[in-house]
Amino acid sequence: MQQLLILQGTMFLLIFIGWFLIKSGIITKQGQENLTDLVIYLVLPCNIVKSFLIDFSGDILRQCFDILILSILLQVFSVVFGKIVYRRHEPDRQKCLQYGIICSNAGFLGNPFAEGMFGGTGLLLASVFLIPQRIMMWSSGLTIFTGGGSKKDVLKKVVTHPCIIACFLGFVLMLGQWKLPAVIDATLSHLGGCNTALSMMVIGMILAEGNLKNIWDKDIWIYSLFRLVLIPALLFAACICLDLPGLVTGVSVLLSAMPAGATTSILAAKYHRCPEFAAQLVVVSTVISFATSFVWSMVLV
Repeated sequence: MQQLLILQGTMFLLIFIGWFLIKSGIITKQGQENLTDLVIYLVLPCNIVKSFLIDFSGDILRQCFDILILSILLQVFSVVFGKIVYRRHEPDRQKCLQYGIICSNAGFLGNPFAEGMFGGTGLLLASVFLIPQRIMMWSSGLTIFTGGGSKKDVLKKVVTHPCIIACFLGFVLMLGQWKLPAVIDATLSHLGGCNTALSMMVIGMILAEGNLKNIWDKDIWIYSLFRLVLIPALLFAACICLDLPGLVTGVSVLLSAMPAGATTSILAAKYHRCPEFAAQLVVVSTVISFATSFVWSMVLV
């Protein structure tokens, strides 16, 4: 309990710092975008590669396989669930809600929680769990807003995504049990160690831009119930029925209980699909997730 409270309190404080930096004008909108790119293209990939640099064992490989299959099934379920539940909503809202069901903020918010609760192995499993979601972001997820797209462009975005490359490189290093030069290993450690702080501050910056005047929007609260409670509960029940290892269950359920991804509002703004509603969806579900993630953490540890 004490460790959970310390972790949650640390996350809150880092998020508040990000919020303050935006509100005080210390960091501008352009600075926020640059910081987000820094996390996605450098810090998070280093963090992922470093998480794979552990002693390889058959048990770890089995856990990676289990959580990958679980994540693929969850993505398929999310696509079908979103189409059924939101089929009668107004078209622009429908796109935001469907995308929000498919793509959560597990990359930014989930990875630090997984690492904080389950250590390096938890981060490794979280990185594997996120592979199908990252693929869906630029394939089925993007198609929701664009209505279609070149398969070549989608494939290029997937295979060149820095986090996907980092996972592939990490797998190769782990399977081959290759040791990196000490200088490179130390550099990865220092850069990867910035992930939690920077990711949480980015979340705070997103919250600072949110408009909570329509916080009682019914669609947002029902979405938050689906995203933060129902989906992880169904996944938790499936893990129990399948008798999966506790670490696989803990990481997968925790990451499935993350709020709407920031890309929901980014893509909604880019394609003019009700960006104000998308931003509120991200902000409100993120605020609610502070409470639900703590509850899930208590259940899972």
